[in-house]
Amino acid sequence: MGDWTWDGGRPSLDLVNTLRDRYCGGRELLVTPDRLAEWLREAGLRADAEAGDVHVEFARELREAIDRALQARARGLGIVESDVDLINEAARAENRAAAQLLVRPDGSVEARRPPPDDPVRAALATVAVDAIDLLATEPFPRVAVCAFHLCGIRFVDVSPARNRQWCSMARCGNRAKARQHYARKKAN
Repeated sequence: MGDWTWDGGRPSLDLVNTLRDRYCGGRELLVTPDRLAEWLREAGLRADAEAGDVHVEFARELREAIDRALQARARGLGIVESDVDLINEAARAENRAAAQLLVRPDGSVEARRPPPDDPVRAALATVAVDAIDLLATEPFPRVAVCAFHLCGIRFVDVSPARNRQWCSMARCGNRAKARQHYARKKAN
């Protein structure tokens, strides 16, 4: 099992969070095709994904394009065209043949969709479409970065006051509060 986090609130942010500890030089979690396939399974995107090195590289490129686009949008800046192109390219992989109607000899009817040619790219397309939906949301939601000095996880702040500080109270919030408490005790 990976040390995945699911605190982003959106699949696209959960992918962004596969590069951990961004404040400390970064720790890559998508290191092998098996790890990417594991992430896709645990994210509920593909149970049958058999990833290759090319998928890992594409997932990392998509992740960083999404992160840069979200940061630009959050700052009110334009999104770099190459990031838009990459996200759009990834999203296009979701398009596949429309459902087809199958009528069985007994008269029962079923709708069938052919499986995607590349299940990993199809799963990453779902992430890209989620990023597009998030980036196009008006008003743009607060996409925050965890305030714990070693973390850097991105999340959508849906708190009523829009002032959530930590990706997870159980992980980073408790660590930050413990550090503050220790600092106060040490100062006295």
